[in-house]
Amino acid sequence: MAAAREPLVHHELCFGCGRANLFGLMAELARTAPGEVAGRCFIKQDHQGADRGTAHDGVLAAALCEAMALAAGPDARLTGVEVSFEGPAPVGVFLELGVRLDDAGLRATATASAEGNPVASATGTLTRR
Repeated sequence: MAAAREPLVHHELCFGCGRANLFGLMAELARTAPGEVAGRCFIKQDHQGADRGTAHDGVLAAALCEAMALAAGPDARLTGVEVSFEGPAPVGVFLELGVRLDDAGLRATATASAEGNPVASATGTLTRR
């Protein structure tokens, strides 16, 4: 039997991963391998953007930033992010997230897909505290 993956969280009110922030993403992320994180968040009606029925681009960027920050760990901080939007993420579906850190842990690459379709990707630079 595989060991249960422990969820990664900042704190309960965090917009990205907090369980008590009802307007947040409530992302469920876990470490899948050293330097890798995967999980999901649900795109709610409250996350809509200008195109009715699809997620706001800022929500997608926030989800990618949250995943990269959790992958990097508590001794790291994102200092720069570049996001590419590849397609719409419909409201009412899970956004699947994945992150991989480079060997030095100073650069992260993240992807987001909805219903099997890529919707956004990002690269982030990190600094260690």
